Amino acid sequence: MTPDSAVRPPLDRSRLADGNPELMPDLTVEVVDALESTNVEVARRAQDGASDGLVVVADHQTAGRGRLDRTWETPPGTAVTFSILLRPEVPARLWPWLPLLTGYAVDKAITAAGLDAGVKWPNDVLVGEKKVAGILVERVDTPQGPAAIVGVGINVGLTADELPVDTATSLEIELDRTVDRTDVLVEVLNAIREAVDAWEMGGEPSSVRLHESYAAACVTVGRDVRVDLPDGSVLEGRAVEIDASGQLVVAVGGTDGERRAVAAGDVVHVRTA
Repeated sequence: MTPDSAVRPPLDRSRLADGNPELMPDLTVEVVDALESTNVEVARRAQDGASDGLVVVADHQTAGRGRLDRTWETPPGTAVTFSILLRPEVPARLWPWLPLLTGYAVDKAITAAGLDAGVKWPNDVLVGEKKVAGILVERVDTPQGPAAIVGVGINVGLTADELPVDTATSLEIELDRTVDRTDVLVEVLNAIREAVDAWEMGGEPSSVRLHESYAAACVTVGRDVRVDLPDGSVLEGRAVEIDASGQLVVAVGGTDGERRAVAAGDVVHVRTA
């Protein structure tokens, strides 16, 4: 591995072209050299009528957006950053599951690569206690109806010196070998497309299975947590379960304390239970 971006290979665009059997159907992948934010670009394309399954990948994203409007940038050639446009054909009440579904799909792909990964509620992917991938899902209204913009960023080739914070990691650090970013992108896109298709086609039983699978993969359950809520308040307690609507249930003051369901928030794992 080397921090010299000049020798880091670009994504293999030939493997991402339409008709490549490596990719599941209903995915149209466009790769650009550099882009401020793939979510912003795909939201614009959604307004212009782009179809479900459009994927925009930035070989270098210069102003990525995360939760709470945080911005971030990674050195060129070190990450997989993309956004996918989805127009889910499921009842609106099930849409809150989409960020969790995406996190679970990314976690599944990273686990298949040989790492002991898990999902931190709602949708960060961790290896051990360190973040390797983040997800931001945004709903936008378009002339063709509501759409979801699913943004994913995965640290692939960052060295220890390049990590933005000491709570982050990369696939190459954890696997101790060089990792092909195109391989990662193909695996993750297929995992997301497969999960979304099953969720859309499976109805209520599929949502029940998703709940069970996500809860099993969620490393937040059983931890003491601090949750920064959207209104600026802070909730502290023990994360005890994921409820049937995908909310994190926190017991305040210990496992037997008052239980509060959290629909959105920034979670910090205080300690391992």
